[in-house]
Amino acid sequence: MAYTIGLAQSGYPEDGDVRAQARAYAQRAAEAGCQLVVFPENFMWPHKLSLEELIALAEPVDGPFVEDVAAIMAEHGLWAVFTMNERNPEGGLPFNTAVVSGPDGQVHASYRKCHLYDALGVRESDRLTAGAQLPEPVKTPFCTIGLQICYDLRFAEPARVAALAGCDLLVYPAAWHVGRCKPEQWETLLRARAIENELFVAGTCRSGKGFVGRSLVADPMGRVLAQGEGGTKPDGIESLVVCEVDNEVVDRTRENMPILGHRRPELYGPLVAEVAHVSSRPAGLE
Repeated sequence: MAYTIGLAQSGYPEDGDVRAQARAYAQRAAEAGCQLVVFPENFMWPHKLSLEELIALAEPVDGPFVEDVAAIMAEHGLWAVFTMNERNPEGGLPFNTAVVSGPDGQVHASYRKCHLYDALGVRESDRLTAGAQLPEPVKTPFCTIGLQICYDLRFAEPARVAALAGCDLLVYPAAWHVGRCKPEQWETLLRARAIENELFVAGTCRSGKGFVGRSLVADPMGRVLAQGEGGTKPDGIESLVVCEVDNEVVDRTRENMPILGHRRPELYGPLVAEVAHVSSRPAGLE
């Protein structure tokens, strides 16, 4: 079955009206024939907030922000993936959460980012609580979605779990920063997850100063089918990246090269258990 994805490569609007921004992208996606639109990480709030602001602005998944955005997507008959600042029900630091809404205006799934970016002088764990559970596959009439967020992309295990659970599309809302080799790593890792798991991968990166842009869709062979601007430019450029996806490509690829069926999990389990206790290398080593 074929369907069309729209990647909303966007930044935080200057006037702060995220709902209007969501409506504008939803209209563009609907006019382009999309069934699914994916927004970047940090969609709900400005990227730079104090810890106090981050906590104060947090909402539950059933709060007004998610309700409003889901309703906007439903007005245009769209499935959507977008991120929000989720209030911690236990009173701790908030969660960085991805939400899937449907054309019925309902929330069909949510996922709390599990891997927090504590690297290169940044400590995301000082501002957010890590999720403690990988997401369940999200079934739609046209595909089965696996959810991840930004830094999760650097970890192969969650993507493999999603593939084994029946997902044929992985989505990565991200705010991927510019830096040494960062644009190349963004593209390479997205394509690698597609090749390793023989499915489609869609990564939507935040646009604007300091972000790589280059939102893209890769097919099960790792080919880039569509890509937003960025990379050689100083910042990601706002755009809607539209791509048609054919699920039959997943079936054909897995039939021709059945790597999921060739796995030897009886060999990997003991190895994983043996190295699980090994700590990270000392800071400063590469």
